[in-house]
Amino acid sequence: MLGKTALLEMLAGKNRGLLASELDKQAILAAIAQLEDRNPTPRPTAAADLLAGDWRLLYTTSQELLGIDRVPLAQLGQIYQCIRVQEAQIFNIAEVKGPPLLDGLVSVQATFTPVSERRVNVRFERFIVGLQRLINYQSPAEFINQIQAGKRFAAIDFLIDPKKEQRGWLEITYLDEDMRIGRGNEGNVFVLTKV
Repeated sequence: MLGKTALLEMLAGKNRGLLASELDKQAILAAIAQLEDRNPTPRPTAAADLLAGDWRLLYTTSQELLGIDRVPLAQLGQIYQCIRVQEAQIFNIAEVKGPPLLDGLVSVQATFTPVSERRVNVRFERFIVGLQRLINYQSPAEFINQIQAGKRFAAIDFLIDPKKEQRGWLEITYLDEDMRIGRGNEGNVFVLTKV
């Protein structure tokens, strides 16, 4: 049985999955499945104290996220998922490194509703893409504070039309004090560590 430490060692140097070979991916998914079988928090949607906070992505199979790295002259930086349980909000933030003064940011704000002990439905509400310096981006927490205060940014910043049904779900399959594993409605796996 592989444990959490073994999984973290497997993820080291894989750049969130960008540098993982097919063999690496198979071994990582097997290690994830073993951890999920021993989830120490059987009702993660009820564990607000563990769930809340800022999480940094360690690994994903999401080609949509990893595809940001394929944009010309851009390199994928850190990716965060920040959960504000009291407000039932999720903020996905991807930092993008570019040429000097052109570092970017891609962010999606969503609300979530628990629908079972492990699953939340997610409704995407706001999309922000822009240059970090024009947004005055310093950190995920400070950026989220500005969003929650109602700030509009000098960026592509728009509300997502609720009629367009931009929805999904996330199942939390493993949760402890500093690691979270989830599986999304498109079949992707996400491994995150608390910041």
